[in-house]
Amino acid sequence: MDAKLLTIKEASQWATNYTGKNITPSNISYLIQYGRIKKFGENGTTQILQSDLTEYYGEAEQNKKLNTDIILGDSKDELKKIANNTIDLIVTSPPYADQRKTTYGGITPEKYVEWFLPISKELLRVLKPTGTFILNIKEKVVDGERSTYVMELILEMRKQGWLWTEEFIWHKKNCYPGKWSNRFRDAWERLLQFNKNKKFNMYQDAVRIPIGDWAIGRLKNLSETDKIRDNSRNGSGFGKNISNWLGKDTVYPTNVLHLSTECNNKNHSAAFPDALPEWFIKLFTQEFDTVLDPFAGSGTTLRVAQKMNRNSIGIEIIPEYISLIESNLQSENLLTFETEIEYAKVKYG
Repeated sequence: MDAKLLTIKEASQWATNYTGKNITPSNISYLIQYGRIKKFGENGTTQILQSDLTEYYGEAEQNKKLNTDIILGDSKDELKKIANNTIDLIVTSPPYADQRKTTYGGITPEKYVEWFLPISKELLRVLKPTGTFILNIKEKVVDGERSTYVMELILEMRKQGWLWTEEFIWHKKNCYPGKWSNRFRDAWERLLQFNKNKKFNMYQDAVRIPIGDWAIGRLKNLSETDKIRDNSRNGSGFGKNISNWLGKDTVYPTNVLHLSTECNNKNHSAAFPDALPEWFIKLFTQEFDTVLDPFAGSGTTLRVAQKMNRNSIGIEIIPEYISLIESNLQSENLLTFETEIEYAKVKYG
């Protein structure tokens, strides 16, 4: 038995080398907090046995098996059957107010917050402390005025214990045409990020983008000002050092996602594109983490998660969509995977 003791930082480095994944100190702290590994000492001097890490991550490597669970039922009921702190990422697009009436019944703006809060309460329970919840939602126009139910929902979810960490924008590059007397056509939707803690898993390098052609000319001949931090003239405190871009092929993206509304599946009333869940799965999870979509619809999130070697759980109340999800997963499973996949395991609540 290897009795070597490691600090949390040393354990993080060791586990990263052992697994080939980015294991952060927060990941190690999570294992300690939930009793997966034993700690020695107190805060500031906490140490753990390397042998415990070997056993934990060794079993994880041996048990690499993808599971895609499809659950037929109402989210507010079925979520109660999922264990606490087991989900790494939630990505979903619930029915918007007064929409999808023929499939989901349509919830009025006045009742939307009341309808969603029992669901968000359960989502808060099942999400890991290091996990993230991405909510795709957009206010509708009622009598020429934008509804406020999304803002009201944000405020009530904060009272539940959620942290409203960030707001991404989905710019729909091919939005539907239209003309109104008092507004222009909708070309964006909200992607609200909620977390349980201020420290959460986020793998920013996984979503880096090419720096762009602008850098070829701009970085060719730098002035003396370009080589130092040049603060904004308006006194905002912001500044930039152009020379920091030298030698970089990729950079971090903004919080605006430019995605087409086109998707592989046309048999659902509001399916979002594959690229949307894919981007967030890259940003907030690693292989064999678990992704949840409590409004699975046609199963886009589940299908993308499976393709990216993530476990997933989808809850859907419409029986016809369950068959659609199964069909989509079977089509995706025709591809070659390195790991065993147990998919389309339908559970009837």
